[in-house]
Amino acid sequence: MSNAENILGYKVSSDDLDVIVDEIFKKNVTQRNAGVMACLNPHSYVVAKSDKLFSDALHDADILLPDGVGIIYASKILQRKISQRIAGNDLFTAVMKRADSLGGKSVFFLGSTKDVLLKIEKRVFEDYPNLKKIGSFSPPFSQAFAPEENQEMIDKINLFKPDILWVGMTAPKQEKWIFENKNKLDAGFIGAIGAVFDFYAGTKYRAPEWVCSLGLEWLPRLLMEPRRLWRRNLHSSPAFLWDVMVDRFVGRR
Repeated sequence: MSNAENILGYKVSSDDLDVIVDEIFKKNVTQRNAGVMACLNPHSYVVAKSDKLFSDALHDADILLPDGVGIIYASKILQRKISQRIAGNDLFTAVMKRADSLGGKSVFFLGSTKDVLLKIEKRVFEDYPNLKKIGSFSPPFSQAFAPEENQEMIDKINLFKPDILWVGMTAPKQEKWIFENKNKLDAGFIGAIGAVFDFYAGTKYRAPEWVCSLGLEWLPRLLMEPRRLWRRNLHSSPAFLWDVMVDRFVGRR
């Protein structure tokens, strides 16, 4: 990435969204070098502390987005220069708009269910009519893919040869899959965007923009899915803040 700041050992992009999109199309889509985007937020940071493969995947990403108001607070505390939160959904929208404006680009969606993918494809055709082609594949729902299942996913992507590959299998599974397979993929840019598949398909609710701008995007999701998300918000955020304070006042990493 062009400009990045050290947040607890991770190089997080400090560029504006437009600059990041410019870089994606110049360095990744045009050169077809399978450049990877992932997101860092307090929860992914905490999970990666006990998951080395996930940590390696985040460190390896070409673009690591500051996804979460917690990263912005950390930047201020650590006296870094990240001032703008950029979520995966923000990048998805910006990249798709740029691809549509340029015309002739191909986009592939890997992940989720066939029903969600059908809804995504229908909406993409309406929202971005200048794309060359759109493809998708729903992989098996399992903790780990069998070798033949993994190869089928790679083959589907490489047969399509997407300029842009969106992977939505939830974190950390999606980041680890990309990390282990990116060198086998014939794609220009690869983005790990998780819940964006459901947001875009309309199968899950995303908070209004004014709520996101206040840094409270997590609250409606927590209220709607407390059993799944309580740990992310009530455990990971304080643990992340603790490490930030230690890093600031005890020693830099």
